[in-house]
Amino acid sequence: MSAAADLELFQQEIDDSTLLIPLDEYLTSGVHIGTTIATRDMNNFIFRVRKDGLYVLDIKKTDERIRQAARLLASYDPEDVLIVSARQYGTVPATKLARLCGFASQPGRFVPGTLTNPNTKWFIEPKVILINDPRTDKLALQEAVKMNIPVISLCDSDNLTAYVDLVIPVNNKGRRALARVYLMLATQILRERGELGEDEELGLGIDDFSFKVLRS
Repeated sequence: MSAAADLELFQQEIDDSTLLIPLDEYLTSGVHIGTTIATRDMNNFIFRVRKDGLYVLDIKKTDERIRQAARLLASYDPEDVLIVSARQYGTVPATKLARLCGFASQPGRFVPGTLTNPNTKWFIEPKVILINDPRTDKLALQEAVKMNIPVISLCDSDNLTAYVDLVIPVNNKGRRALARVYLMLATQILRERGELGEDEELGLGIDDFSFKVLRS
């Protein structure tokens, strides 16, 4: 089914005016597209399953959790927040979010001991971390849990969410979906801080947050 078909079904359930961005912007970037697997942990965030077997995430809950995550992250001093993404498509948008909001970031491979070993040069002591995926960022999640650091995570339909304190249900694998979500988080965090007006936009688009795929 196409984004247009998904839009029609969502419009029956969601008042577009209550969302941070228009519903069609969520859908055309694929934020709602899950996988062919839905874990018990993520059942509460599933809107429906499509005929092609893909689980569709509930955009209303996605929108609510982006607001909650932004509010929480904005409540910390910027230097106390760490953004982690081992997934390639998440490295660029995660780094962009960190730069705009003044957060620390560790894109790509997570260095063992970053949160647990004071003797490594990479050691930092954040008070909260945002990870791109509980599976690919498993080591960061494990170290955060060991150090009692709250964890916010983007979670797809196939994720297990044990030890994640705040789940943001999104497609955490797609290039444009990740760009959209990190752009929204950056915008909403700056609004929560008062650095942007309540309805003011960041002045950047999804392409500014997208990992660039090189064509041969």
